[in-house]
Amino acid sequence: MRRLASRIIIVAAIVVSTLYLHEAMAADPAVPHDRSVYDTKTLVSVACSKCHGFNGISISPLFPILAAQKPLYLENQLRLFRLRARSDPHAQAFMWGIAQRLDDDQIEALAGYFSNQPAAAGKPSRDAALAARGKVIYENGVPEREILGCIGCHGPNAAGIEQFPRLAGQHRDYLAIQVKQFHGLLRENEIMYRYVENITDDEIAAVTEYLASK
Repeated sequence: MRRLASRIIIVAAIVVSTLYLHEAMAADPAVPHDRSVYDTKTLVSVACSKCHGFNGISISPLFPILAAQKPLYLENQLRLFRLRARSDPHAQAFMWGIAQRLDDDQIEALAGYFSNQPAAAGKPSRDAALAARGKVIYENGVPEREILGCIGCHGPNAAGIEQFPRLAGQHRDYLAIQVKQFHGLLRENEIMYRYVENITDDEIAAVTEYLASK
């Protein structure tokens, strides 16, 4: 029942974000058909800025903040999108079409551009006690239910480590959707499924509250 509820939430979020993107992109294609367009800022403006912001800080919490993200993580995700090897609902709805037109040089350039943008400042927590609980879960997990902590892969400050993404300052709603997708096997990742297999909605709320405030 809990997985069904999670799937309903995710589907509703995808519907809302689909309407948002279709309206934003009605005037032009995602990426120019002219492959001579290699200027990174032009590419960002045309292909990325409507959802993620020109500086990598998205307005809608349904689209991730890319500013200061780890470049290797961004490169890996864009290649997965291009190969259609990441098939979660958001990937299919938005990133498959955009990434299929990017070559390796463009992917590397975009990853470098966004990784060098100033990080988004965390938003003050709406619930200090909830964020404090999330910090404990992030650092230590929940051993009695075999939930592992996040700190080993994402770092003590949640800034990410190499191929593991930065989570600090990310939209709490975006983070919650991703965790629910990992948990519901809608986003394929064996490592993350192992980490969130036994997590509850209350624990997701706590961890995402903590991370969004960093």
